[in-house]
Amino acid sequence: MDVEPQKAIDERYMRRCLQLARNGRQHVKPNPMVGAVIVSADGRIIGEGYHLCCGGAHAEVNAFASVRPEDEQLLPGATVYVSLEPCSHWGKTPPCADLIVKKGVCRVVCGCIDPFAEVRGRGVRRIREAGIEVTVGVLEQECLALNRRFITVNTRRRPYILLKWAQTANGFMAAAGGRPLAVSTPFTRQLVHRLRADCDAILVGRGTLEADRPRLDVRHWSGPAPRRMVLTHQPDGVPEGFEACAGIDEALQQLYNDRCQSLLVEGGARTLQAFIDRGLWDEIRVETAPWVIDGSVPAPRVPAQARLADVQTFDGNRICRYERPDKG
Repeated sequence: MDVEPQKAIDERYMRRCLQLARNGRQHVKPNPMVGAVIVSADGRIIGEGYHLCCGGAHAEVNAFASVRPEDEQLLPGATVYVSLEPCSHWGKTPPCADLIVKKGVCRVVCGCIDPFAEVRGRGVRRIREAGIEVTVGVLEQECLALNRRFITVNTRRRPYILLKWAQTANGFMAAAGGRPLAVSTPFTRQLVHRLRADCDAILVGRGTLEADRPRLDVRHWSGPAPRRMVLTHQPDGVPEGFEACAGIDEALQQLYNDRCQSLLVEGGARTLQAFIDRGLWDEIRVETAPWVIDGSVPAPRVPAQARLADVQTFDGNRICRYERPDKG
């Protein structure tokens, strides 16, 4: 009988960690999503857990808590799989690295190193110093991608920035005379609202605010409404519920100070281009309708270095998603 390679075994259980981690998407911010699986020497999962909410028990704690009393004897020969390096510092909860050492497992497999300054390799070092074998980098890119917003905040000291616009097939965002243009279909509009619900803040320029009077809410989706921001040097006249920011730097600094992890920039063209020109983007989403018009506002150009990550078509509209080639 063929024996499954260790690499394949490790990847299989790490995929389960990623599945578990996603359950905390809306509740763990500003902390990362983390999943953990405990596997006995005979390949049986004896414990699972994920980080449920900010301030609550971490994934490793919940995984150990789920181990049945009769399976506790299996821990000395068990392997702990965790999608992100176990923490090594006291925060709102005790260090998970210390808990793993205390439980006396024989091996730990981490998806990726935690970029947070108070961890960043210390958790792995603490576990290794206790004589426990540690493997790092299993499905590393998938684990990094899961927490790309958390990682961006901790490495770039700004929120993860997603630029979004809709355009015609010949590249216009507005009709002749600058009149607003409805490019999205009812279904793709729902997708936009889902995107908003998944972001901490949303930003437009003063021109878009005055021309379109956007509500920037999530009325076509279920979820939390993002914080609404407007770039303007004239705060008078900005509607209640919107925050006026004099510039991009001010907006990003305020969001970083408030521990906001993600910003959705919806336009208009000048605002979007300003972010592109300064290299302030991590992801770009472009919706293109299959028709042309005599337009007046050209859409921004997707940066040459952007990597096409995904293409989908809904109701005839093509949605392209691009990523930074150097995303962390």
